[in-house]
Amino acid sequence: MQKRSKLPIIVVVVLVVIAAVAIRYSGLFKSAPEAEKTEESKANPAAADNPTVELKESQLPAIKIGQVERHSFPVEIEAVGSIDFDEDLSVQVFPPYQGKIIQAFAELGDVVTKGQTLYTIDSPDLVQAENALIAAAAQKVLFDKELVRATKLYMDGSGKGVAERELEQATNDQQTAEGAFKAAREAVRVFGKTDEEINRMVDLRKIDPSLVVPSPIDGQITARFAQPGLLVQPGNAPAPYSMADISTKWMLASVMESDAPQIQVGQPVEVSVLAYPGRTFSGKIVKVGASVDPLLHRVTTRSTILDPKHELLPSMICSFKISTRQPVDALAIPENGVVREGDGRLTAWVTTDKRHFLQRELKVGLRSEGRDQILDGLKLGETVVTEGAVFLSNILYAPPSD
Repeated sequence: MQKRSKLPIIVVVVLVVIAAVAIRYSGLFKSAPEAEKTEESKANPAAADNPTVELKESQLPAIKIGQVERHSFPVEIEAVGSIDFDEDLSVQVFPPYQGKIIQAFAELGDVVTKGQTLYTIDSPDLVQAENALIAAAAQKVLFDKELVRATKLYMDGSGKGVAERELEQATNDQQTAEGAFKAAREAVRVFGKTDEEINRMVDLRKIDPSLVVPSPIDGQITARFAQPGLLVQPGNAPAPYSMADISTKWMLASVMESDAPQIQVGQPVEVSVLAYPGRTFSGKIVKVGASVDPLLHRVTTRSTILDPKHELLPSMICSFKISTRQPVDALAIPENGVVREGDGRLTAWVTTDKRHFLQRELKVGLRSEGRDQILDGLKLGETVVTEGAVFLSNILYAPPSD
């Protein structure tokens, strides 16, 4: 009976010893993530709540590392718009008088110079003015001859001369004819005829019904409705030709209602278009809309863009940036070092030994030249992953292998 009572006591003692040993050495069997956090936890007490990843030697080429540095971030507003002709430098080329188009010389898209002939018309008004000129020229010749004859006879002492009164009448008629001739010349010159053309017309007694309509500016033909035989008249749309000075263009863009107060006339802008990646065109704000679109809650702005090589075409999609205040100097890392996690958090990976990597939650601000402004989460000089940060996040959240 005594041997039976001692056996349970021995079993209890053995169990107690085993439990004490397990408690004593339980710290030697930490999980892998806990062991990896130890070194970083000493350097940063907050690191104890952040997961870590240890890379194998073969995995290191998948990432690049660098230091947290300072970077100047411009404070800019961006918007999307489109290119258009500068309407302040656009003209519609109407004929000065009614007539039918005889010939059109310029095609759509042609670049023309000021004074270059665009089209000619057969103008009844020009025909009438030229007929009046030829008649005035004939009258002038007649009265010139009459004055010469009367003067000669008046000066003749043979007694067969004319009276002084007749000489005065001949002089008055000649002066009247001279004035009518000058007025008729000016009337024809209004139609664009040169002195050489007018003199030839007077000498040959032959009218030229062709009225030349020249280009009023240097520019490009933007619209053409000039078909031979078409009856045209001043101000009757559409104009035979429309053209614009294409050395400058307009950019029409819409900015968010919240950004509108920061847009001012005269501010410089940098414009980019899809057709010329990597290039920018300079300009300035010339107009800010006085109302807000009730549906989109955006304000229309207009900028003039310098285009000396005539590269920008109407309706091209473009974007513009405008600096609204002085740049901000702040901490920054490359944008490829920032990871947006599935729950929306922004994170980066920090390392002290280039082998173990600690995940940090970030707050970011501006972005410029491929860098993100760091508002919180990193310190100047810390070593972080600059490329391949997503690779580390994928390892961290990868399901365990069987």
